Amino acid sequence: MKTKVNFLIAFILLLSNGVNAQTIYEEFDSYKLGENRQIKIQLPRNYEDNEDKLYPLFVVFDGDYLFEAVAGNVDYYSYWEDMPEAIIVGVNQVETRDADNLYSGQNSLPIETGAKFFEFIGMELIPYMISTYRIANFKVAVGHGETASFINYYLLKDQPIFRAYISISPFFAPDLLTYIPERLSKIQSKTFYYLAAGDNDINAVKEDAEALNTSLSGIENKNLLYNFNSFEGATHYTNPAYALPRALESIFFVFQPISRTEYKEEILTLKTSPVDYLQEKYEMIDQLFGLEKQILINDFKAISAAIEKNETFEYYEALGKLARKHYPDTILGSYYLARFYEETGEPKKAMRTYRSAYILEEIAGLTKDLMLEKADEIKADFGF
Repeated sequence: MKTKVNFLIAFILLLSNGVNAQTIYEEFDSYKLGENRQIKIQLPRNYEDNEDKLYPLFVVFDGDYLFEAVAGNVDYYSYWEDMPEAIIVGVNQVETRDADNLYSGQNSLPIETGAKFFEFIGMELIPYMISTYRIANFKVAVGHGETASFINYYLLKDQPIFRAYISISPFFAPDLLTYIPERLSKIQSKTFYYLAAGDNDINAVKEDAEALNTSLSGIENKNLLYNFNSFEGATHYTNPAYALPRALESIFFVFQPISRTEYKEEILTLKTSPVDYLQEKYEMIDQLFGLEKQILINDFKAISAAIEKNETFEYYEALGKLARKHYPDTILGSYYLARFYEETGEPKKAMRTYRSAYILEEIAGLTKDLMLEKADEIKADFGF
């Protein structure tokens, strides 16, 4: 019980944290729907200060109650740099939920008011967000219950507008249990699909989620990045609190700093260059999210630790050059290059490189005194 209470307190704090970001409330006059629809928009904390920066877009269905949960989690995770800052738009559906999710009993596809709502999102709301705000190519759809089923209709298009789908406790339209696996088995672009249910969820939801999980788990497609959770103690209505943090972690795993698990299981066991691994990690961030992210000091230190552990000192040269590119005014690159010279039989170059770093800025525990001490040790050892 204590664990559940602590979890709910933490979740409330996440939601309250979102007030530091900018939230905008608008009445959207939709020609597709023939009516006004209330939307909510959250901009990142420093949106106005970064005029050239692009941001991933989250489109939150059931925005009347789900928007704040998504916005709070996104703001929290981006604050700690575990995901990029993002723009969130939520669509209120409190009075139109059944009409918005209407589908055909013959093929489970949207009809009438459901088809209009589908077009409203793709042909009005998202183009409006792109024209009004600085939106990157990476877009995420989030739904719960009926809308967790509805978001999959965008996946079925030849060129889906979303790259990631967060489907929480879905009430699936029957044929989607066939359509979704068929589509994801052939998808040609990197696609993130997150599915969640609770063990106290509605029986039909649990059964369909388990059935879809079985189908998706068997797909062998390198473009599909799939994760599923069944949360102990979660009901249909509490499941978003459990699922949203896990969903963000699974979608933005590559954006996060190198963890202990990644270090031990991936980097230490590499048969190739750990520096190449680091560069590929950040190239993937650029390709997936359209963001040029500076390599974190934490990640440089992880690669350096692996080089020391495995005694593959030849990789220090490439790491030093990369560090000089990202942190040109600091000691970091000089330290790695000096280690390269020191361990590959060029002590004079190592000594000079350590000394030359004296004019640079200290960083990551690397001090000017340390660099001079290292130079003096080489001088004493070799009598230069």
